[in-house]
Amino acid sequence: MTAARTAFERALDQLGREIVTGALPPDHADTVEGFGQRSGASRSVVREVTRVLGAMGMLSAGRRVGLRVLPPESWDTLDPRVIRWRLDGPGSAEQVQELRSLRHAIEPAAAAAAAESVRRGTATTQHLSRAVRALEHAGSGSDAVEFLVTDQAFHTAVLDLSGNTMMIRLRRVIEEGLRHRALTERGARRPEPHDLGLHVAVAAAIDAGDAARAAEAMREIIERTSPSGR
Repeated sequence: MTAARTAFERALDQLGREIVTGALPPDHADTVEGFGQRSGASRSVVREVTRVLGAMGMLSAGRRVGLRVLPPESWDTLDPRVIRWRLDGPGSAEQVQELRSLRHAIEPAAAAAAAESVRRGTATTQHLSRAVRALEHAGSGSDAVEFLVTDQAFHTAVLDLSGNTMMIRLRRVIEEGLRHRALTERGARRPEPHDLGLHVAVAAAIDAGDAARAAEAMREIIERTSPSGR
């Protein structure tokens, strides 16, 4: 990673978080120079940062008004960076619930669609089988990051097998939910054997072409991420 790229990411992260936390409130007006002083980044870096924040719906730009911070309803809330900032900010609980609701709506349906694809012979489960074996191995250890990577790979494999391009596009959104679950909510605790068993059950049901059983097991995985289900 180049120094310029590092400066860009640092400035983007700082200004994005300040918008999410309200340190830069809605309708706050500023300039490239002002954001540069705030972030310590160069003018060229800040210009690129404001372009990206504009694409996220967090800033607007105009000749007379300069740069203006936009309210939350304008944000691209499916952008993984916005999700991460919200998860780390004062609206964390709301973001966690929104992610859980989204997963509840999407992932059981994706698991069912994956099973149907296998049953019709239009998809194979080799990639999913490798993912669940890696997940079981990581679950027996104590490395939270390794478990996160394998868990993300498993859920991505299910989405891919669904064959639904719109579900597949939500992969990075679901990955952020899994990241927060693994590194923040669960922390150093190992995943429970029952949770690992549910992932194995999803894979087995998909491999058998059993859509109802695949959806049910995936639904239980998500329900167990709620405070009452842990």
